[in-house]
Amino acid sequence: MKAFDISNFAALIGIDWADRKHDICEVNCQTNKSYFSVISSQPKAINAWANELKRKYNGQLVAVACELKKGPLIYALSKFSHIVLFTINPSTVAKYRKAFTHSGAKDDPTDAAIQVEILQLHMSKLNVITPDTESVRCLAQLVEYRRKLVQDRVNLTNKITTTLKNYYPHVLDWFKEKDTMIFCDFLLRWPSLEQVKRARKQTLIDFFNQHNSRYPAVNEKRINNIKQAETLTNDEAIIAPNLLLIECLTVQIKQLMLSIERFDIEIKAIYKMHKDRFIFDSLPGAGPQIAPRLLAAMGSNRDRYHSCEEIQKYAGIAPVTERSGKKAWIHWRYSCTKFLRQTFVEWAGLSVRYSFWARAYYRQQESKGKPHNTIIRALAFKWIRILYRCWKSNTAYDETTYLEALKRKGSPLLKYAVESKF
Repeated sequence: MKAFDISNFAALIGIDWADRKHDICEVNCQTNKSYFSVISSQPKAINAWANELKRKYNGQLVAVACELKKGPLIYALSKFSHIVLFTINPSTVAKYRKAFTHSGAKDDPTDAAIQVEILQLHMSKLNVITPDTESVRCLAQLVEYRRKLVQDRVNLTNKITTTLKNYYPHVLDWFKEKDTMIFCDFLLRWPSLEQVKRARKQTLIDFFNQHNSRYPAVNEKRINNIKQAETLTNDEAIIAPNLLLIECLTVQIKQLMLSIERFDIEIKAIYKMHKDRFIFDSLPGAGPQIAPRLLAAMGSNRDRYHSCEEIQKYAGIAPVTERSGKKAWIHWRYSCTKFLRQTFVEWAGLSVRYSFWARAYYRQQESKGKPHNTIIRALAFKWIRILYRCWKSNTAYDETTYLEALKRKGSPLLKYAVESKF
């Protein structure tokens, strides 16, 4: 990634963004004069301001600092070739303000000026927003939105379970999986025990068959349980409100599942067309959901990361060591991209089932008394080093090759695996 310094730019600009307007501090690098202005957050105003910068500085590069990595403002400015976007952590601006202002009072124009000052003094330490290819950026948005929808599905499932326990707990035993179409359709058709008890046996059998539940023994057991079930309560003051809530929640989760399926189709289509797909398909445990997330995490730009340590820190997998006087302590990284950390941790957990050395490492650490979450984070730390090498060299992962490398180095992990015979 290209390194910038102040001499590369005709102007340095800090933007303190807000929902309705953006405060701007602009410093001309030749005259060193500062100008303050305010623009609307509307696309027309942002575009007009950016075009005016191009005219004013004859198309020369302009450095713009903002406390954002993504969002409407970043998306609007990314399309202009004469603007180079630098991202500054909001806490950096806040601490800088408090360090040199006795009151510590926040003021939007002042914060914009602080960002310019940080650009002037510490440009080499700031990250430049360099957009990846369109397909990778689209994939990154899709996989993150899908994960949020999955969490929404979990939350809705928990709400449905809690509500059913108030008046209709039987159905929770009849269907083990709650995030399925058969469960949702059953509740929509028979939202109370009284209603399902009135259903004929053949009607229930036809319903199960229509939803591909064609195991006679399972269906017969369900039907017998339905007929023998006893009501939890007959109080309409309890049944009526909960029944109405169940109908509303069931419609929501059914639509949510259909939406997740649509996301899966879009993700699969984009992922299938990417030239680096073979790398991520080769990773143990990286199935149809995790592999696209890993591809989006790494991206297509091989200059984005210069070492695996950069990824480990950025993803929040690398621990942080703090020292003060005679004391030293280690904790996990608080400031990181949470979705990225979640991606690597989930993959590491799944890899234990499919990778010999990962399973051996897990058992080895488990025998030392390490807790599950600690082991998985440490395993993710190791997997990132391997993934970085595969990604950088454009090579698919091969378990045999890695095991041979461990053998050549005399890794104690292989010795443990042989001795334990797991």
